[in-house]
Parts: sequence; C-alpha cells; structure tokens
Amino acid sequence: MDKHMHDAAECSGKAAGRPKAADVEARTQELLQIAGTLFLKNGYTKTSLEAIARAAHVAVRTIYVKFGGKAGLLAAVLAAKRHRFFRSQPMETDTRPLREIVDDFAHQMYALMSSQEAIDLQRIVLAEAPTNPELAEAFWNGGPRKTRELLSRFFARPDIRAQMRPDVPLDLLPCHLMATISGELLMNLLRPQFVMDPEKAVSDLERRLDLFYHSILPPQS
Repeated sequence: MDKHMHDAAECSGKAAGRPKAADVEARTQELLQIAGTLFLKNGYTKTSLEAIARAAHVAVRTIYVKFGGKAGLLAAVLAAKRHRFFRSQPMETDTRPLREIVDDFAHQMYALMSSQEAIDLQRIVLAEAPTNPELAEAFWNGGPRKTRELLSRFFARPDIRAQMRPDVPLDLLPCHLMATISGELLMNLLRPQFVMDPEKAVSDLERRLDLFYHSILPPQS
C-alpha cells in the first residue's frame, strides 16, 4: 500500500478492501468509453485489446473476463451508448397510447442513429464487416438485435396489440418500424459530404411515421 492509500485507510479507520460497486461501475464505463473512442479512431480491426487495456489502465485478462474478448467489448460499447439514449424509454411498461410511445421511441432512435458518432461507427462496420465477420456479429448483437427484441416485446403486449388492425403481422413490425425511422440514412452513409438539414430530417421522419401508423392502425385512429 502506498503512503496515500495508507493515510486514507487510517483516516477512515479501516484497511483498504474491495472496491465499492459504484467504483467498479465507473471504471467499467471508463473502459467502454476508451474502447469506443479507439474503435472510432483506428477502426475495429486495427484496435487491439492490448492498446485498449493500456489506455484504460487495466489488464487484458480483465477485458476477457468481463466481456469475453474484443467482439464482446464492442457489443458492450454499443449497448452502453444505446442505454444512455433509452434509459427513460420503458416501452414494456409505458401505459400511454401506442402512437405516443412509438413517436418518442422513433425520435430518440433517429437521434441516436444520425449522431456523428453512430454514423462514423456504421461506416467502419460497412467497410470492415466483409472481411471481419466477428465485427458484423458484434455490431448486430450490440445494437440492432436488442432493439428488435425490445420492439417485438412491445408490439406483442395485449394492450398494444388491441390498438392495431387484427391483420397486422407482428413479426414484421420491428423491421418495418426501424426502416421507417432510418429512411435513407443508410444511403447517406455512402455520401461522406452529404449534410442533412435537421429540420427537414425531423419533418421527413414525422411524415414517414404517419405512413407507418396508416399501415397498422384502424381507420380514424
């Protein structure tokens, strides 16, 4: 124990022990932030676990124990970013009408998908995934898969199902809604110089959502 830690232990009247859960969580979030920054800066393939561990001041073994490797770490990075956007989005328990819930989800998801950080990451995935299947799988598991599972549970709720037309195929709704939200975002990823007018982007999203509701809700809903 160095002098600083010894003095701190004496002041508290107890020896230094296991780190508090809050400290462990803070260190984990710092690791995820550093990993995300390096992935964006260098690309997934060229970012080694050794470089991440060195920048985060942790052992490589710690990353393996917590995340199972680089793919698991990327999935955790994506999940953490997604959680920060949707921590106030209790779709499984929200009692508002379907349209209000979906409106909030759609605008938050579009903000996430169209953020510069998300765009840069998606460009990396598009460029590297053909030669690195691990990256494609990690990206899918860390973001799109979780989102579609959330939407599947939401649309399957009896109270939500009752607000839709009875002939709506529930299994297609998650992809239908995500396509509605993303619009031409994927095509715009291939145009590095393209700059979307934020007001027009929101207006176009709302028009696409109107079409989505028209396809699933009973007339006059």
